[in-house]
Amino acid sequence: MARIPYPDPTALSPETQEFLAKLPPLNLFRMMAGGENLLRAFVQLGNHLLFKSKLPPVLREIAILRVGALSGAHYEVFQHERIARSLGMTDAQLAAIRHGPDDPAFDDLQRLVMRYTDDVVRNVRASDEMFEALRGKLSLQELQELTVAIGYYMTASRFLETFGIELEADGAPRSA
Repeated sequence: MARIPYPDPTALSPETQEFLAKLPPLNLFRMMAGGENLLRAFVQLGNHLLFKSKLPPVLREIAILRVGALSGAHYEVFQHERIARSLGMTDAQLAAIRHGPDDPAFDDLQRLVMRYTDDVVRNVRASDEMFEALRGKLSLQELQELTVAIGYYMTASRFLETFGIELEADGAPRSA
């Protein structure tokens, strides 16, 4: 159960009401609407990371799911497993994300992305060794997008868990 009530949409500014009405009916968005303009900024960055970045989508989802797993953010993992499946990730890979980068379900680059994600989540600053290893495999833009995606989904996971946001009543995954 959420720690605080979801905002009454009619009590939000007209701009936020209009923006919220255009989004998928996710409890994350419903709760964040209480921050008014915070919702628009959050969604804009999320949309860029999901739809406009150069980072290969499977690598992005591996990082997102790993952040969710490390953060204990069930909602985040639930929502992004559907996205990962639509990209061709297998159930074995999705389960392996919880086990870590040494699982044989991943190729070398995917393992490296998971190790980098672990390093950033746990230590804030990736080690020089990890940074250089990934820098040799990704373009500078992809490396920057990966790092921002990790931070963004750390923020999302912490928001979800801090406010106790539960899965939507029907439990159906939706695009986030």
